[in-house]
Amino acid sequence: MENSPPPRMPERFRGFLPVVVDVETGGFDCTRHALLEIAAIPIELDDDGYYVPGEVATSHVEPYEGSEIDPKSLEITGIRLDCLLRGALPEREALDHVFAKVRAAVKRNGCQRAILVGHNAHFDLGFLNAAVSRVGHKRNPFHPFSTFDTVTLAGMAYGQTVLSRAVQAAGLAWDGDQAHSAVYDTQRTAELFCAVLNTWRRFSVKESGS
Repeated sequence: MENSPPPRMPERFRGFLPVVVDVETGGFDCTRHALLEIAAIPIELDDDGYYVPGEVATSHVEPYEGSEIDPKSLEITGIRLDCLLRGALPEREALDHVFAKVRAAVKRNGCQRAILVGHNAHFDLGFLNAAVSRVGHKRNPFHPFSTFDTVTLAGMAYGQTVLSRAVQAAGLAWDGDQAHSAVYDTQRTAELFCAVLNTWRRFSVKESGS
């Protein structure tokens, strides 16, 4: 039995709710390359105080007018812009869809704001902030510059910084055929983030003599 109750999310990260985000894009420059996919998964707590991935919110995104797309990026992601089944939304609608679910998770967990968790988080946050700026979105739930980066966490915990290797080092499954999909990469990153935090929690519980 634990001597103290499990932490509540608002108390764990100064009122921030960690939300794992992955974007797929038409290149590396957020100021000129298109945002093509976005996925977000809130991190929540189970009844025992351990971290678990919540439900995914995702959208395919129409390239904004005047954006550039590097064909090499499409080769990596496998995105077919001419596929009608993509169901892509304009940037504003895509952000509305994802942000609404993130705000609901923030409220549900008693937090004040979301903080982006990403593998090379500055990349995902850069594209997210660029899209927010383009459409003039006023209800962005994410902190504008603070992040949690699983590259750093995985390097510390497992000695690996590449996502696929870090996930496998954590004892989790990795399917290379599904990689570079925003949903798949977000799911694996969320599991990796939870694995690191839960290992630390188990260590803390053991050290406390619980």
